Amino acid sequence: MKGRILVVDDASIMRLMIKDILVYHGYEVVGEAANGREALERYKELQPDLVTMDIIMPEVDGIQGLKDILDYDKSARIVIISAIDQRKALMEAIKSGATDYIIKPFEDDRVLSAIRKSLEEK
Repeated sequence: MKGRILVVDDASIMRLMIKDILVYHGYEVVGEAANGREALERYKELQPDLVTMDIIMPEVDGIQGLKDILDYDKSARIVIISAIDQRKALMEAIKSGATDYIIKPFEDDRVLSAIRKSLEEK
């Protein structure tokens, strides 16, 4: 396996799409979460190599989820997933420690390059 990944998105169809891309290319999806609070809980439990994190989610958004995970583990690798119209939030996520980003709608190649780049930075 190339890496253990936690997929975080409030839309189950988006989680499924990301998971399918990752599994097809040899990554292990160790868990899923639907918001930033669940992401932190799952991160602590699973200790993944990388997290994909949507920005806009209910309860705890992706930016707060990113910050919470990095507060828990400074070496966490988190790839932010954003819609094209969320540039301000995307910039905040990068400043807060995201290792890379993916813009929706995305191509498989972009997802894979962001994952590879982020895992290589370890």
